[in-house]
Amino acid sequence: MPATRRAARTRAPKTDREAGSAADRGDSRDSGRPAGRGTGQDGPKSEAPPEAPAETAADQARDSATDPAGFPMNLQRVREASGLLTAAAMRRLDEDLTWYRDLPAEDRSYVGLVAQAGINAFTSWFTDPDRPPHGVSEIFAAAPTELTRSISLQHTLQLVRVVVDVVETHSDRIAAPGGERDLREAVLRYSREVAFSAAEVYARAAEWRGAWDARLEALVVDALVRGDGDDSLRSRISALGWSGRGNALVVVGLATEGLDEIRTAEIRRVARRAAGDALVGIHGDRLVLVLGGEGDLVAAATSLLSRFGTGPVVIGTQVPSLTDAARSARSALAGLTAAPAWPQAPRPVMADDLLPERVLTGDYTARATLIAQAFTPLQDAGGAVLETLSAYLGTGRSLEAAARHLYVHPNTVRYRLRKVSEITGWDPLDARESFVLQVALALGQLGRG
Repeated sequence: MPATRRAARTRAPKTDREAGSAADRGDSRDSGRPAGRGTGQDGPKSEAPPEAPAETAADQARDSATDPAGFPMNLQRVREASGLLTAAAMRRLDEDLTWYRDLPAEDRSYVGLVAQAGINAFTSWFTDPDRPPHGVSEIFAAAPTELTRSISLQHTLQLVRVVVDVVETHSDRIAAPGGERDLREAVLRYSREVAFSAAEVYARAAEWRGAWDARLEALVVDALVRGDGDDSLRSRISALGWSGRGNALVVVGLATEGLDEIRTAEIRRVARRAAGDALVGIHGDRLVLVLGGEGDLVAAATSLLSRFGTGPVVIGTQVPSLTDAARSARSALAGLTAAPAWPQAPRPVMADDLLPERVLTGDYTARATLIAQAFTPLQDAGGAVLETLSAYLGTGRSLEAAARHLYVHPNTVRYRLRKVSEITGWDPLDARESFVLQVALALGQLGRG
């Protein structure tokens, strides 16, 4: 019993019946005494209070069991029952948790060590409830690091819940008489603290993993922009969880103002919903998206236009895999540089639709692409197809003027220009596409000279 409780019981006032009995006894003892005996000048002297009755062993057991700290009987019983609680917890784990039954035998034994460490930690804390309980990291110290990595937060909380439920279920058998409630309250308080500790540990691990993934993602996007394609890029891509299914392409545009980590994470989530895979990178004032998957990646890129700032948005060449995405990134970045030369360009615009403007900025890839896709096929076609295109473009895009220059009928010129469209994919009768063909023709002529 606490000292205050003992003192209170010692100084408890007498009941009326006790007081009356004492008075009667006093009268009977003093009736035969001479008057004034045992009295002073001013009246009777006060007698010493009677001694408090000795506290019985049953009272001591009840008081120690109901003490909030659980001393001493509850503590001793909890210590003695640790083996029983561990065995009961292992049975409950096997009965209730499917993921535990699916673990290998070695991992199950480690989980048993964790459960036993949790019960021992509760016993240690029960000795002094005023100190903070052991955290999850200390409880899991009995298991190897590989086990803690394979058990999720949900599994950890289920493990804590089972251990707590086992201790609470056996509290009536473990606790001293009258101390069951105190033991259950201690178990609930301890479980709450451990659960919060587990959530804190996993939240901190998630933040650390998120920061690490962001740094790794930035390294991968930077490598693609710079054109690096070494073996380390493959391992980094794999670490980021890139599925590798389908094609890939790079989208480049100006970033919005105030693009912080939170908004970048939101862009990443939206991009992954639009395409199967997505990486996000910030390069100065530019936002770089790397999309991959088996669906329509151009449509996915178009759906993300609102995530870019003002100005042109360029979609790079589609490539078969992420390891080839450096080529798509080069074309997209070159197209973003050349886009101001075509004010009427759509948004977004394909990098291959900016080939003439890219040539003007000194893009050798665009020069080679135009020659390979336009001039060389026309030259290999034979006949007068290339000559007719040159006459048409050189006479101000006039069918009649080209026919007079070639001494043929205008329908013949029209037929040959349709052949140019079939061969190259660019229509000479369209103003924009005829400009592309004219630049390709000039490049080819320079190359032959």
